[in-house]
Amino acid sequence: MSLLFPQIDFLDRFAAAARAGFRYVEYQLPYAWPAKSIAERVQAAGIEVVLHNVPAGDAAKGDRGIACLPERTNEFREGVDRAIEYAKLVRCTRLNCLSGVVPQDAPRARHFDTLVANVKYAADRLKAAGIRLMLEPVNTRTVPGFFLTGSRQAIEVLDAAGSDNAWLQYDIFHMQIMEGDLARTIERLLPRIGHMQLADVPDRHEPGTGEINYEFLLRHIDRIGYAGWIGCEYNPKGDTVEGLAWAKPYL
Repeated sequence: MSLLFPQIDFLDRFAAAARAGFRYVEYQLPYAWPAKSIAERVQAAGIEVVLHNVPAGDAAKGDRGIACLPERTNEFREGVDRAIEYAKLVRCTRLNCLSGVVPQDAPRARHFDTLVANVKYAADRLKAAGIRLMLEPVNTRTVPGFFLTGSRQAIEVLDAAGSDNAWLQYDIFHMQIMEGDLARTIERLLPRIGHMQLADVPDRHEPGTGEINYEFLLRHIDRIGYAGWIGCEYNPKGDTVEGLAWAKPYL
């Protein structure tokens, strides 16, 4: 909902999504709108929210998450509580954590340790609220300097945190750019994946506009038994509804 229907006000997109055939939606950062207003629109549209992000700092100042930044630990943890408030009002059961951007010469061990501690904290807080925590690697072409850049690194963080309430958010777009081998990687990591997202490469438009064979990949994901959600986190190449022709078999 943060990317699709860009010509429509955010609060009006829920009804548009329902008209397009969606019954479940996600969005990135809802905090510019009152949580009650979002909940009212979600309920009126007759849909469910399955994911949104923990507050990620100030995008206008270059923030793309703050979970790995030692000097902003208190801010991150306050954001976790705010995210829980929003999630509860819309009955969202998954929250995604973005690690953040670091300088090229930054001491990676310090940022890794901070991220592990914050993931453990967030996972524990969310578990008490009945919400699962996701951790998402992001490609460095779209977000230069992003700390968490691959599925292997994300699993290392999750293993170090040692929580049974923290999962990998596998974004197909990001991981095709950073590591490829999508089908086998998803199959290997299936027990650790709590949510997935898609967009085509290279331009982050809908499936069928780039290099990924989504007809094969989506069948493969079904075949191996993935039972979670796959969010359409892409920038429509043109009109959103016309661009959803690829999704008709799934809607």
